[in-house]
Amino acid sequence: MSDTAGHKAEELKGKAKEALGNATGNEQWQAEGKAEQAKGALKQAGEKVKDAAKSVKD
Repeated sequence: MSDTAGHKAEELKGKAKEALGNATGNEQWQAEGKAEQAKGALKQAGEKVKDAAKSVKD
């Protein structure tokens, strides 16, 4: 799995965990889900920056 796909999967896992937390009223899962989503999104943004820098270099 590519880094980008892995980061997107992490974000989707976070969304699922947050939804499960919302459905069950589990605040810990809600918080963990939001954190995983943010982490995945941040990693995806980092990949985009790397790709953009590589394009400029080439």
